[in-house]
Amino acid sequence: MLIINSIYFTALRYVVRATRLGLRITKGNEIKMLLDKSSINKPTAAYIGATWGALAIGVIGYLVGLWNAAMQLNEKGFYFAVFLLAMFSAVTLQKTVRDRDEGLPVTNIFLGMCWSAFASSVALLVIGLINADLFLSEKGFYGMAFVLSLFSIITVQKNIRDLTNENGETEPAAFSKPDGGIDVAANVVDIL
Repeated sequence: MLIINSIYFTALRYVVRATRLGLRITKGNEIKMLLDKSSINKPTAAYIGATWGALAIGVIGYLVGLWNAAMQLNEKGFYFAVFLLAMFSAVTLQKTVRDRDEGLPVTNIFLGMCWSAFASSVALLVIGLINADLFLSEKGFYGMAFVLSLFSIITVQKNIRDLTNENGETEPAAFSKPDGGIDVAANVVDIL
């Protein structure tokens, strides 16, 4: 019995090492190399440049339009504060959703707060523009610059996170470990 256990644990150790290296045994007992999925998510330089350019155009357009607007200072402050809230809540929401998708712990309360802050900022801008005493073209300009900035800031944050993961700058402790399965068996093998 001891010899059978020794053979089993030795085979298990090699299977664990092979799966960590990206190898898998298929149905036909052939060894197949798995794709390295970390390089699949790496954004190209052109895409990174385009997202930063879109962010600059959206933010500068919104702020220049706000600076040149013929409104009172308190109205400008309202639109600026809503813009900052929307930008921050969009980045936080994207990070939270991605954390949850990657298996990192995210509480439902925090996720709900992110969604409510994002929805509130969009609703405040829409209500503010509907009730504003502006031409329809000005309202459309602010709305389009707002949406472009939100899309761009979410995409820029995604690119930064993809590059951070690609360059290995993210601490390995940030990623959750599986509760059971082959890693637990590997630890048992190492102990034996």
